[in-house]
Amino acid sequence: MQKPFALLACLLLGACAATPGPRPAAPSLAVEMRSYAATPLPPPVDLPPVEAFAAASFTAPDGVRLPYRLLSPNTKERLPLVIVLHGSGAVGGDNRAQMGAFARDWARPETAKAFPAFVLVPQAPTRTADYAKGADRLLASRPGASLPAILALIDDLATRLPIDPDRIYLVGFSMGGSAAMNAAAVSPGRFAAVAAFSGVPPERSQAAKVAPTPVLIVHGDKDRENPYAPDLAWAGALADAGGAVRFVSYKGMAHVVPPDMMHNADWRAWLFSQKRGK
Repeated sequence: MQKPFALLACLLLGACAATPGPRPAAPSLAVEMRSYAATPLPPPVDLPPVEAFAAASFTAPDGVRLPYRLLSPNTKERLPLVIVLHGSGAVGGDNRAQMGAFARDWARPETAKAFPAFVLVPQAPTRTADYAKGADRLLASRPGASLPAILALIDDLATRLPIDPDRIYLVGFSMGGSAAMNAAAVSPGRFAAVAAFSGVPPERSQAAKVAPTPVLIVHGDKDRENPYAPDLAWAGALADAGGAVRFVSYKGMAHVVPPDMMHNADWRAWLFSQKRGK
């Protein structure tokens, strides 16, 4: 009998072969289906300059130097920390390439008022996630060379800033989404929630480690850079392991952040509603 997540993957991808025998159990994963063609473009917004995020650098215990940008609200109140992890195109050391619209939106007055937080945007000098085929023959990711330094930076900031340790959130697109999911596996129970857009997930055998962490996964079924099927299988494995997982599937979408989620408050509200250990 097929496992629930494998059944769901083949149904959505149209790859099921007719097989005799008992009818498989209903999948444990509920997929939120959306149409990319019907997705409205967001209204134009004025993005804050990169300089809204203060520039700094950090040298990790392993010697890796991380440039980073930090949005710091003017408060002594304990606030969440949001870590925005970039894709492979921003690897480098100029401390600017990682500051795309997905990161800078957190400093927009509307977003900052609704979701006050420290927002960390590190720039990795090398990859934060590497890819290879997993045991199930689908693509899987593992921590890249720069991920330990990012985890060390998070720990450093948590000791120096008024950060709520129960509300530390990982957000990422592409390689950044992959790294976010790997960070949750490397440090089980460390993060309150993960929002991963168009990433490559860890080996599905890692699902039990991540299951206690709420996860939002967003992926388009026409993604030719980071394929859709591994994320679907990962979401199913998390659900089968008892995890609180949301899988948002965009029919017809390639390797992009969905326009309706770029500046949207709904997924951020979901993120901020999560609290570690609750």
